[in-house]
Amino acid sequence: MFPLALNPIAFSIGALSVHWYGLILGFGALAGLYLAIREGKRFGIPQEFFMDMLLLGVPSAIIGARIYFVAFKWGEYRNNLLDVFKIWNGGIAIYGALIGAIICGIIYFRYKGYSFWRIADICAPSLLAGQMIGRWGNFVNQEAYGGPVQETFLRNNLHLPDFIVNQMYIEANQAYHHPTFLYESVWSLVGIVLLMVLRRQRFMRAGELFLSYFIWYSVGRFFIEGLRTDSLAFKGGSGLASFINGLWSPMKGLGFEQGYLDPNYGNIRISQLLSLLIIVAAVLLIIIRRTTGAAKDHYSDPIVSSKTHAADPVVMEQPDTPEQNVSVPPSDPNHPTLEEDKKE
Repeated sequence: MFPLALNPIAFSIGALSVHWYGLILGFGALAGLYLAIREGKRFGIPQEFFMDMLLLGVPSAIIGARIYFVAFKWGEYRNNLLDVFKIWNGGIAIYGALIGAIICGIIYFRYKGYSFWRIADICAPSLLAGQMIGRWGNFVNQEAYGGPVQETFLRNNLHLPDFIVNQMYIEANQAYHHPTFLYESVWSLVGIVLLMVLRRQRFMRAGELFLSYFIWYSVGRFFIEGLRTDSLAFKGGSGLASFINGLWSPMKGLGFEQGYLDPNYGNIRISQLLSLLIIVAAVLLIIIRRTTGAAKDHYSDPIVSSKTHAADPVVMEQPDTPEQNVSVPPSDPNHPTLEEDKKE
């Protein structure tokens, strides 16, 4: 007799059901906001800037994440269009969320007069914090898990507590599974510490912390994605598939096996391929920005908003002598000069 899975509904208000998935994602967003506000204070950026950014960025990220996921699962949604909007049941892709958030950030930062790269650097640990916490929503929904494992592996090898082990038993499959949500959550936590150390280093240039986030997350995602059984995939060349599998092969030396991927669905996991492309692109961007001088600013340099300074009120000098205290400009023909005042 196996224990029942956690109820994905946290509580209900009348006919409205509040899901753990949404609450956890919301908590992750607030944790990321806190980190951004705290770091922003060092540069004199008001907290309202980050709060407005969150109000705009979260919906943009959710929309981007859902569009990304549905696009690759269109066959399952085209006859059930209402299901497209049921995000509380899961089915959002982090890379899609990043695309939506970046597009929103480019527009919002430019509107506020800030450099995209400087603000993106501040937000890099926040992104990892949101992902670290958000993965627990997958845990509650029993999704984004890996291939089957023995219960002893979870208890004796990973030393996981009962509530995680029990939730990793998928009744439909009659088996325990790799807690890939946990692997990614821990990887993100280590990444937060790494980024916080890097941002205090003098050699870090503008944009490099943000790009380091992409490198770190993508490395972890590449190896963790190979364990999953629900990967978005497509049918590609056998050479490319062999190349990706070869890069993943060190995991086998650690005792891990790839999660099953239906060959009729695809042979290349989209997130693995995208992770490799992002790593290469991020490294190239760091090199190009350094060699061309585009990354001349350091992370620790002041951050200035062009819009804020343009809107600053001009402080007029106070007159030093009574004669200078003239309220009407001398160019006014109807105003008598000082000499005329004396004659009168």
